[in-house]
Amino acid sequence: MRPPDSPRPEHADEALKSDGAVVRDALGVGVAVGLSGFAFGVTSAGSGLTVLQTCALSLLVFTGASQFALVGALAAGGNPFTAAAGAFFLGVRNAFYGLRLSQLLALPRAVRPFAAHWVIDETAAVALAQPTRRSVRMGFTVTGLTLYVLWNLTTLLGALGAEAIGDTDAWGIDAAGPAVFLALLAPMLRSTTERAVAAVAVVLGLGLLPVLPAGVPVLVAALAAPTVLYIEGRRRTSASDAAQGGDR
Repeated sequence: MRPPDSPRPEHADEALKSDGAVVRDALGVGVAVGLSGFAFGVTSAGSGLTVLQTCALSLLVFTGASQFALVGALAAGGNPFTAAAGAFFLGVRNAFYGLRLSQLLALPRAVRPFAAHWVIDETAAVALAQPTRRSVRMGFTVTGLTLYVLWNLTTLLGALGAEAIGDTDAWGIDAAGPAVFLALLAPMLRSTTERAVAAVAVVLGLGLLPVLPAGVPVLVAALAAPTVLYIEGRRRTSASDAAQGGDR
């Protein structure tokens, strides 16, 4: 009997999803998100980073939300260590994606360190949507390769473009980073709990901006998740107790 968390058998692949469909979906995600690297390049260069530093972030970090958080905090005058801490906590989610993907991809040990660099929101979403191990590997690889190449290329173009136009604040391009991040985040907020976490995080982050150093409000906003989950747990416990009391 097949374990519930494993892909379907290989022979069912063609009946469930063709290779062409997997590649098409993966390319669609990779191209759509990869082009937003231009916004990061402009935002990073506008925050004071050099073209080399900007490109190094995309090459070595390669997780959009963390990159935008880092350069955003630096642009606001935040301490580099605080900015890096905020980016780190945003990137921790990729480790949880990796735990799941490691089971589905089942890659050789020699390949895993390289594949880990591509474990991000988009590659995880495409891979987890596939029905078989073959399509999981294909979706993950095509999405990762397309997104990595385009993200880094458009980062370079954005950084060079920011140097050419000068003051990015005058053009309002500094808003591109948050706009892209919100566009990526919004579709992921499906449940009431997820929306509540996002709302509390926004309130904490914006409310503390005038009183805390730049970069710190992002760290404090991370408390939104445990706070909402605690309140949700208490509510469910109370409802359960009330139901049991009514049965007596």
